[in-house]
Amino acid sequence: MSSTGSGYDLSAGTFSPDGRIFQVEYAQKAVENNGTVLGVHCTDGVVLGVEKLLLSRMLVAGTNKRIHTVDRHMGMALGGLVSDGRRLVNRAREEASTFQENYGETIPPHLLAERMAQFIHYFTLYGSVRPFGSAILLAGYDADKEQPWLNLVEPSGISFRFRAVAIGKGQQAAKTELEKYKVFNMTCREALKYVAKILHLLHDEVKDKPFEMELSWVCEESKWTHEMVPSNLRDEVEEWAKKAIEDDEMDDDEDDE
Repeated sequence: MSSTGSGYDLSAGTFSPDGRIFQVEYAQKAVENNGTVLGVHCTDGVVLGVEKLLLSRMLVAGTNKRIHTVDRHMGMALGGLVSDGRRLVNRAREEASTFQENYGETIPPHLLAERMAQFIHYFTLYGSVRPFGSAILLAGYDADKEQPWLNLVEPSGISFRFRAVAIGKGQQAAKTELEKYKVFNMTCREALKYVAKILHLLHDEVKDKPFEMELSWVCEESKWTHEMVPSNLRDEVEEWAKKAIEDDEMDDDEDDE
């Protein structure tokens, strides 16, 4: 057997000679081959944005959501396989509900991220299960510390806290754009425009299927509850994003001349 994956990728509990767990790497590939997901920790809250690829133009709007509410103060965006992600959403809701019943208060975002990381990591330890082909972004508000949180939990079970993060097929280009615009220094309303712009900029209309943009936030304006961005505001920032991309393209053409 070689370390190219042959023979060593039959179980998540088997290491290759060079210390790799191929099934975990395959799970990460499942995330990277799906729509782009963005999260931004702004000055007054957290914004989540998802490029939800549509399998058919006849799908009803809002079908097969990739952004879910876990608790009143917490939301989750899914990258990768939606079916695996729904299991993680249900688990996160169970954790939040159990914490509320036991302690009489909402679960802090960082604690939920740690518990979800432990749960996901469990599925990388045994040959009888497989890793989740989904990564999650957790956006929430910690009432005790009076600050918002943005965490990424990867299929390996690693959890990170970010100021701005991207996962999915356009993650590298998206990270570059997030740093370029410094969206983490903006308010949530300002950041929504650039999140929409980045999602439209990275979407290839020739190669990719049509997509529906999902946006949500946890911020002062939403009174620190997780809500989907109002449809009128979503349409407004989407129009702004398309116009901004057209203006940039015109400027580039003028520079070339």
